Order: sequence, then structure tokens, then C-alpha cells
Amino acid sequence: MRNYLRKNPQIRTIRAAACDLNGQPRGKRVPSRFADKVVEDGTRFPLSVLNLDIWGEDIDDSPLVFETGDRDGVLKPTDRGFVPMPWLEAPTALLPIWMFREDGRPYAGDPRHALRAVLDRFKSHGMTPVVAVELEFFLIDDSGRNLEVPVSPRSGKRRKAAETMSIRALDAFDTFFTDLYDACELMDIPADTAISEAGLGQFEINLMHQDDALRAADDAWMFKMLVKGLARRHGFAASFMAKPYEDYAGNGLHTHFSILDHEGNNIFDDGGPKGTDALRHAVAGCLNAMHDSALIFAPHQNSFDRIVPGAHAPSGICWAYENRTAAIRIPSGSHKARRIEHRVAGGDVNPYLMLAAILGAALNGIEDGIDPPAPITGNAYALDLPRIPTTWAEAIDAFECSEVIPRIFPAEMIRNLVLTKRQEVLYMAELDPVEQVEIYLDTV
Repeated sequence: MRNYLRKNPQIRTIRAAACDLNGQPRGKRVPSRFADKVVEDGTRFPLSVLNLDIWGEDIDDSPLVFETGDRDGVLKPTDRGFVPMPWLEAPTALLPIWMFREDGRPYAGDPRHALRAVLDRFKSHGMTPVVAVELEFFLIDDSGRNLEVPVSPRSGKRRKAAETMSIRALDAFDTFFTDLYDACELMDIPADTAISEAGLGQFEINLMHQDDALRAADDAWMFKMLVKGLARRHGFAASFMAKPYEDYAGNGLHTHFSILDHEGNNIFDDGGPKGTDALRHAVAGCLNAMHDSALIFAPHQNSFDRIVPGAHAPSGICWAYENRTAAIRIPSGSHKARRIEHRVAGGDVNPYLMLAAILGAALNGIEDGIDPPAPITGNAYALDLPRIPTTWAEAIDAFECSEVIPRIFPAEMIRNLVLTKRQEVLYMAELDPVEQVEIYLDTV
């Protein structure tokens, strides 16, 4: 890591940052000449910092604050090392860090450690998940009271229409997307295909599959920072907010995954279109945990505006082959790439918690050897199905009281997230809709 700064003497400062429960980067700005100390010794800040609310405020009744003296955790660099931050004017590098207790134990309230613990469970079975994510976001002109599509830098026009898979829509913002792909290459984020989506100024970029789910979560977390930061340099906003426009589809963050055995074989591949028993067990695990883990997939008030029937986001708990109305889709294609697509999460999620919830639930199903109900056919919105929670309050209660969630997340993580969300509920109730949009637009 120290060699990175020596090879890049233009770097003037670093940001040592960890991911909090809301997916926000929290940390410190450090002059590059003092960066070696952070690399060698880590840095320190209160345990409570990873448990702040969406405004960056302490949780009022958190035991991490006054009850325990707001004690420090020790933040150490992850194995990702330094990553350039090309959306900033001055040459700067990000150093991703994660939190440990004073005695060296991983801090159970750190989202990255939550995912690591799930991956350790897979490793104990000789299995490795292979993960890819699809991130949807909006480009937005937020300079006025009402949100609008930005003016195209090429045409000088503002097209107020959804343009699903439109090359014209991509070309209208070609300068931005060219800079975005260049930045992804600099940051070693495996950005693949870009398409325009069904919302106003909405786009999706896929990140390539990889057999390191921690790195996949790192990539998604940093990609969201990059997109938002780079858009501001281009004179508009970018947002992963679940539902910025009432009349258009919201942002999703879909996850594709398969699982390799210790010999590198895809355990979902049976040589045909249906997949193995292991695939069905994983599906069953995901379905069983879906209701209680909704708070992970829809973590904010605005999130539940997206999960409504007929709005291109699943609302019923079901699975299907090659059917995008279902919460769990088994894509067609080569049997060698047989995989599960989990379609519930919004763009506003914490990627570490999301992948921990999905992969942990799948592993529950594999460990238990349970079978799912029959796959559906046709329009899932028209069927009488068990439902994903329709309100934020219901999702919080389900997460807190669940019997399955403690198999995936430690008790401290569950407590901290519930306290954080209950405070967000309380303070969001004091804001009007415009103020709510303003806070979510730039944060999530």
C-alpha cells in the first residue's frame, strides 16, 4: 500500500473511510505525507460512527454513545488498498478501512464484517459464491424545486420521456459515460454494459461477476460514490434513491449469484435449464428470509414507494424461470452459467448488508435442504402471493423479531440497525415530501 503513494506522488491527500449502516462513507482526510501511519497502525474513531442516522447524527438511545463513554474502535485498511478518487479536483486516493475492537476482534456493527462472516460460513462448507450486481441510477437536474432530466450536453435539449434501451439517451450523455468508464478503469471497478432504463434519465450499469463477494460489495459501494461525485463535476446530480419520480419506475440493485464447490464447479448446474437441488434449496432459503430481511432491501421511507404492484419491482414473494415479475428469477442461457437473480433490493441499499442478506439466506436453505414452492408462471402481480412488507414500520418490526435473521446477522448488528431506522422514521415524519427527497437524493 505504501508503494502506491510513492508511485503516485501527485496524490496530495487521502480519505480513510469505512461504510456505515446506511452505506455512507465515514472517515478522515489525511495529508499524503502522514498516510504511512494510517497504513501501518490504522486509525481510530468511535464505534458509534458506523451507527449514525441518515443525517450523520448520533442515535439517541444507542448504547454505543453515552452509556459506554462513546469508546473508540480501531480502523484498519482492507486488502483493497488505495483507490483513486477521480471525481475530485485535487489528486486524491481513497483508503477503504473497516472496524475492529481494541482487542482485535472484528466489530460486529461493521457491515463489511457482516458480509465477511457469511462468506466464512460458505468457506466452512468448501463453497464460494460468485456475484454480479446491476445498479440503476437517475441523472437529475436538481437545481430547481422540481426534479427534472438534465439538459443534454450534446443537444442542449431536455427530453422528458422514458427511453428504455435507447442508444440516443446514452449518446445524449456520452461525455459523462466516457468519463465514468475511464474512472471505473482507474479504480479497478469492473463496469460492463450500460443501458438506458424506463425512468426519466435513468440508466443501469452492470458490474462483472467475480468470485470475491467482499470485493463485489466494495465495487458497488465505491461505484455509487463515483457516479454521484462525477455527475456533480458534469453539472447535474446522480442518485440511487429508490423512487425519485412518482410516475416512473424506481431504481433497483439486482444481484446475480451462483456458488462454486471446492473444485470450482457451479453447484447450480445440472446440465439443463432447471438447475440442481442445491439451486432450489438456495431459492427456498431466499424466499424464507425475504419478508424478514425487507429492511435490508428497502432501508428508507422512500424505498417503499418503489415496491408496489406493476412498477417493475417485485412485491410478491415467489420465484420463476425467466420471469422479471418474480422476486427471484432463474435466467435462461448456458447451463454452465446457471444462477439466481435476486430482484428485490432498491438502489438505496447498503451493498454489504444486501449481499450478506441474500447469500446468508441462500446458505440457510442449502444447509437445511428445504424445497421452495412451485415456480410461478405469468404475471406475479396478478397472483395471490405472500407479500414483501408494504410499510417501513412493518419491515423494521419483522427484521427485529425474526427467527431467521439471527442466523445471518449478529445480535449487535440487528440492534444497531433497528435503532438507526427507528430514529430515521421519527425524524422523517417531521419533514415534508420535498425535504425528504432532498435528504435521500444526495445520501443514498
